Amino acid sequence: NNLTVTIVMVSLMRKLLKDDDERKLFGAMVVIAANAGGVWTPIGDVTTTMLWMNGQLSTSHTVTDLFACSLVSLVASMAVLQTAVAKPTPEEVAALEASGGSATSTPSALTAKAPDSAGLVLGVGIGALLSVPIFVESTGLPPFMGMLTGLAALWVLTDALHAEGSRSELQVPAALSKLDTSGILFFLGVLLAIGALDAAGLLKELAVSLSNAVPSNEIVAAIIGVASALIDNVPLVAATMGMYDIADYPQDSQLWQLIAYCAGTGGSILVIGSASGVALMGLEKVDFLWFLKKASLAAFVGYGAGIAAYLAQTQAVAALGGA
Repeated sequence: NNLTVTIVMVSLMRKLLKDDDERKLFGAMVVIAANAGGVWTPIGDVTTTMLWMNGQLSTSHTVTDLFACSLVSLVASMAVLQTAVAKPTPEEVAALEASGGSATSTPSALTAKAPDSAGLVLGVGIGALLSVPIFVESTGLPPFMGMLTGLAALWVLTDALHAEGSRSELQVPAALSKLDTSGILFFLGVLLAIGALDAAGLLKELAVSLSNAVPSNEIVAAIIGVASALIDNVPLVAATMGMYDIADYPQDSQLWQLIAYCAGTGGSILVIGSASGVALMGLEKVDFLWFLKKASLAAFVGYGAGIAAYLAQTQAVAALGGA
């Protein structure tokens, strides 16, 4: 998902880029790109996953309907951010060519010996993740069953590869011991709190009040996206799921797709708006004001461009269907 991609790419950039400011700028690009890319698959972003698991989105329509707007959002943001990238001087280019194309003075840092089975485990792990939507569509079982099945396959594989116990740190139990338990409890607490508000009928009242004040679903989704830059998008999306009944807004309706897109990409507007942005803050010491000055405008431009692209696509499909 987008958080994992951000952590991996920032770790890689530490080996490739020596300048702190340059690394922060490319880190901001990674956050924006990861959040935009996570929107159009059911397993790419936690909010899209929530909507998918609850039945508001299906796999096929999520991929086909949200890919174009996610791509437009990414391209528009990168077009703004690339103007801030400093072009290398002739001396830097010559030094880079002299070092064989490596930007680091310690090439061995990039060539650390990996286990012989690393490629196999990586392939099976990625395959297990990608097969979850297929598993759900073909069996009708809940998504967590597909994820647990993939985990079981990895568990069996790593146990077979390291049966003698010499590399126990490469087995699944060692990985499970590093789980972010506090993060899991946070999501559990959010969902329990939202469930209580829904059971009390407060979310329905909020939905009615919001619909009366803002009659357009597109504007409602856009507001939710901007709000997700300030407030964690998980409780926002969880509240939205309780506010609007799936009987009134069926699966893959425009409201749910726009909420998935807006909540996912709107979090990029501020560094505190997404898990990947918070990860960048911790890994590269990017502060709130730096991101606001350097990357927020680009993220907002991409956010607006993606909404425009989605609405244009929807109108084009409707026009073709009515022709």
